[in-house]
Amino acid sequence: MDFSWLLVFMLTFFLMSLSPGICMMLAMTLGANIGVRRTLWMMLGVLVGIASIATLALVGISNLLSRHEWLLLMVKYLGAAYLIYLGVKSWRSPYCASKVESASQSSPGALALSGFSAAISNPKAWAFLMTLLPPFIRPEQPLMTQALVLLTLVVVIEFACLLLYAYGGRRLSSFLQQRGRGQWLNRLSGSMLFLVAVLWLSI
Repeated sequence: MDFSWLLVFMLTFFLMSLSPGICMMLAMTLGANIGVRRTLWMMLGVLVGIASIATLALVGISNLLSRHEWLLLMVKYLGAAYLIYLGVKSWRSPYCASKVESASQSSPGALALSGFSAAISNPKAWAFLMTLLPPFIRPEQPLMTQALVLLTLVVVIEFACLLLYAYGGRRLSSFLQQRGRGQWLNRLSGSMLFLVAVLWLSI
């Protein structure tokens, strides 16, 4: 594959992945609450989910959505409604020590499942991967090789962005432990989810 073509893809996907969304805010919250090391289990679930969406995009699900406009609109509005629901829930949820303790006692499987669920239900991931990946496939080149290269780049870039958010949350943890400040993270997460919902509807 042409290196300049891959460079465009890497830059585009990095900027998309780095933008605030469900998975990144979850990484920040867990990074602050339970530490980066345990948050790696959640990241594993996210990466499996993202890789699954990317694989579906590469095998042609994007063509189905593009041919049936009503299906695309349904996915769009349901995704935005879900983001708004999560934003309201985040705003109304208090930040308390018991929730942090509960999260710290979650099993690796439960953390991985939460990450996978967040990725699969993330409309931003579906929208960008379904529209971004197919144009980068060159029909005259070996399809399997191109798919493996693009999937590898997607997973590596997503993992790097998740780590950035988790480390950022960890750096904030001591600040958030002070009385009344912990809820700021919940409200920040909720506000970001509202913003993503608005951007999603504007696409």
